[in-house]
Amino acid sequence: MSSKIIVPGKIITADQENRILVNHAVEISDGKIIRIFPFDKKKAPEGKLFIFDDLVMIPGFIQTHVHLCQTLFRGLADDLELLEWLQYRIFPYENAHNVNSLLASVKLGLYELIRSGTTTIMDMGTLRHQEIIFDELIRCGIRAFAGKCMMDRNDILPEFKSSVQEELEYTSGLAKEYHNKNSLIKYGFAPRFVLTSSEKLLKDTFELMQEFEGSIFHTHSSENKDECSRVRNLFGCDNIEYFNRIGVLGESTLLAHCVHVSDTEIGLLKGNNVKVAHCPSSNLKLGSGLAPVPEFIKNGITVSLGADGAPCSNTLNIFNEMRLASLIQKPLHGAAVMDARTVFRMATIEGAKALKISDKTGSIEEGKYADLVLLDLNNYSDPLLLKDNELYSAIVYSGNRENIKDVMINGEWIVSNGSVKGYDEKELVYNGKCELKKLIERV
Repeated sequence: MSSKIIVPGKIITADQENRILVNHAVEISDGKIIRIFPFDKKKAPEGKLFIFDDLVMIPGFIQTHVHLCQTLFRGLADDLELLEWLQYRIFPYENAHNVNSLLASVKLGLYELIRSGTTTIMDMGTLRHQEIIFDELIRCGIRAFAGKCMMDRNDILPEFKSSVQEELEYTSGLAKEYHNKNSLIKYGFAPRFVLTSSEKLLKDTFELMQEFEGSIFHTHSSENKDECSRVRNLFGCDNIEYFNRIGVLGESTLLAHCVHVSDTEIGLLKGNNVKVAHCPSSNLKLGSGLAPVPEFIKNGITVSLGADGAPCSNTLNIFNEMRLASLIQKPLHGAAVMDARTVFRMATIEGAKALKISDKTGSIEEGKYADLVLLDLNNYSDPLLLKDNELYSAIVYSGNRENIKDVMINGEWIVSNGSVKGYDEKELVYNGKCELKKLIERV
């Protein structure tokens, strides 16, 4: 099989040394980076050559917490805190999903994610029709962890739940069918959160996860003060302390949010090598608070980024999450905290670490999958003249999806000059509006 050779203006590797390479080429074969080498146009090697002298190559972005099932609900759940947001908007809408509305929502979400340079996601599905999500993930070619949202208790909307046995049987069947279906897809076991998941469901799901090598255990935790208060009233301890008590913390555990955590809980996260998915725009919009991300990083806890769902972030654009992740901490901790390079790594290699795939993606290195993004930063400055820290700054503080020109996943072009393979934006929007109208009528 002939190789592809890509020659960008600069390469931000996000490797351990944070190398930024100039006059280098990346050679790709069978979906992987097989060579990174100094490039001389006069001695161009054999292979299909792509020269992008004015573009910057970066690793594909990784979002470790999204809800594709919620994309249709964008703008329909504003100005509410978490539990009311779930009760009056999100749970009723998710409960009303049928196959057609769910597919429309997933397609819209995937289009937005891929178009803005995200190449890997962890998606928490909804209660029913999870097969629809997996099939579209496979069809579009994104790298993904995904799993049905598991709920066996629900005081907020009692009809939106299932039994422990049904949840475990359905989830087990899905994992057997889709985990490692191809090199891009893995299962992410996803009980929703403590208030909708019994101790038995959480423990049995964690045990089930152990049967599927390379899978993860993903849930929400400590997002909202009212949520945390209810957990304390029920169990006499905080969220993460409860998870520790029932034995579901470990290196394969990924917790979304972790806004309200004690020093004891930070110690538990560190001691159990638990990963955190930070969702700054969601935490701000729902009034949840500011996660102590600098403290997590200081303690060696892996922190990655996610846009959460469209109703609580309004955009699935990783550039928004990077910018906010940096800026919201500076008034508290000083201007030097959460610098652009740190945040860029959270959106790339740290995301890969959170999903336990940093040996496969998250940085531009030989032997890793070719999950790559080409950025046009020329509207801000000449990227070839920018110093390293200025290059990170241009991406994190000034970048947006319009800077994305090309996206490659697993060695295949998924976005070419801004056009997403297999998706028509106007058609997606039209179908989404039609399905949303029908969904609202069902609520």
